[in-house]
Amino acid sequence: MNRVYIIAEAGVNHNGSLKRARELVIAAAAAGADAVKFQTFRARNLVCGDAAKAAYQKRNTDCRESQFDMLRRLELDEDAHKELLSCCRREKIHFLSAAFDFPSIDLLHRLGLETWKIPSGEITNLPYLRRVGSLARRVILSSGMAHLHEIEEAIGVLTGSGTALEDIVVLHCNTQYPTPMQDVHLRAMATIAKACGVQVGYSDHTLGIEVPVAAVALGARVIEKHFTLTRDGEGPDHRASLLPHELQAMVTAIRNVEQALGSGEKRPSPSERENITVARKSIVASRRITAGEPFTKENLTVKRPGTGLSPMRWDELLDRVAHRDFLPDEQIVLP
Repeated sequence: MNRVYIIAEAGVNHNGSLKRARELVIAAAAAGADAVKFQTFRARNLVCGDAAKAAYQKRNTDCRESQFDMLRRLELDEDAHKELLSCCRREKIHFLSAAFDFPSIDLLHRLGLETWKIPSGEITNLPYLRRVGSLARRVILSSGMAHLHEIEEAIGVLTGSGTALEDIVVLHCNTQYPTPMQDVHLRAMATIAKACGVQVGYSDHTLGIEVPVAAVALGARVIEKHFTLTRDGEGPDHRASLLPHELQAMVTAIRNVEQALGSGEKRPSPSERENITVARKSIVASRRITAGEPFTKENLTVKRPGTGLSPMRWDELLDRVAHRDFLPDEQIVLP
């Protein structure tokens, strides 16, 4: 990747509506994201009927509704996936989706996905990891809730199943919605990169855009962030998601930081070279100096502009005598 890959996470913020899902694609493309990502699942394959919701899901949806019933409302069928893929092609944005079960993996494989996003909850799912790894595609692995050794084990399964290590990006992540700032721990990205030998990124669930922008400054090569069309929507993730104009602001900030990081070489930049002679100084006469008079700390000083003899040659001058007269403020020149 030559630049940071920005994933606009639509997730289930379509509320089960294909029309809303298409609107999310269009909004993500307009914001400048590289990809828009959905979630592919069948509730019956994903969750037991009596499984409880997460605390944030209970806060943001009907607490009397089971996780199974909530997810069933948020499913998108195969025809919807095909329509969204076509919509992404029209809008010139990559289509991604995280599969949560084997039939969903097969669906996305039939659709020809080249990049596979593994959600945090599947990082300890050995059969799942083997199936995705066997596809030998690019993999973006979220690592929310994981210990470092679990990330290493998951990478081992993926590579052992056929995925090249250089094709794996691990996203540091915290799965709490929203994530408290004190629980972000962005420096964990460097720990993952060093321990696992992979590129790293960050999947963000904090409020606002400053944390993903900071992640880019710390070396993230992939950023994933939830967005929605309205925070008042009926679904579990809307309230911790960006609005379209906020997503666009995040993309702009990331691109600016990306440019600002530069090459790492320390040298005058093209834009500041014109300031060198203006801001730096030269050795000049502090009073009238006559020919044959020694240069001393009393008859020399340093003033702008920096078009003459560098003050770094001050000591060299103190061993010389003036070869001609110099007026006050006149730059000293050597024969």
